[in-house]
Amino acid sequence: MNIKKQFIEGLITQNPVTVQLLGMCSVMAITTTLFNGIGMGLSVLVILTCANVVISLLRKIIPSKVRIACYIVVIAGFVTIVDLLLQAFLPDLSESLGLFIPLIVVNCIILGRAESFASKNSVAASAVDGVFQGLGYTIILIIMCVVREFLGNGTFGGGILNGGDGIRIIPEGIPALGMVLPVGGFLTLACVIATMQYFLNKPKKQADTKEEVSK
Repeated sequence: MNIKKQFIEGLITQNPVTVQLLGMCSVMAITTTLFNGIGMGLSVLVILTCANVVISLLRKIIPSKVRIACYIVVIAGFVTIVDLLLQAFLPDLSESLGLFIPLIVVNCIILGRAESFASKNSVAASAVDGVFQGLGYTIILIIMCVVREFLGNGTFGGGILNGGDGIRIIPEGIPALGMVLPVGGFLTLACVIATMQYFLNKPKKQADTKEEVSK
């Protein structure tokens, strides 16, 4: 288990959103306020970590022919627990996220990590993978929430600060309301992915340039 490598992969080189391009639906749909982003990100982090641990524990027992079905059952169990906890203790967040909490059952990030990592590695490594992949997902959600909320509503910290209204930074009537609509989600996500890919590919381009110069 290489914690440093898993940390870098989860947040940067194998980020589930900007590199693996998983979970796009929820990323674009709920990233309108900071409250939504943090709530959804932490929900996925908890479910992903717990599911990874259980699947890793059962990896030698689950028959290969029904492994996907078994993974979904495990994931669905944790999604149900998180959903009920949100309804009980954070009803506003549960109502705001709506159907996207139950849809975590078929979220490609959860199922993808179960198939590609948890089913092949130890419990400890799978738990660490769940935490870092979930953290990478959460960070991208927060970035998108901050950008879309600021440009679309002119506020920061919607749902959390200033009684839930957020701190107003741009006067009303000036923000581009389209940023909190679906088109704003597509545009923001495209910019975030492009930025990440630019910085990931920059060292490769520099290395290729040095190699060509040396020849």
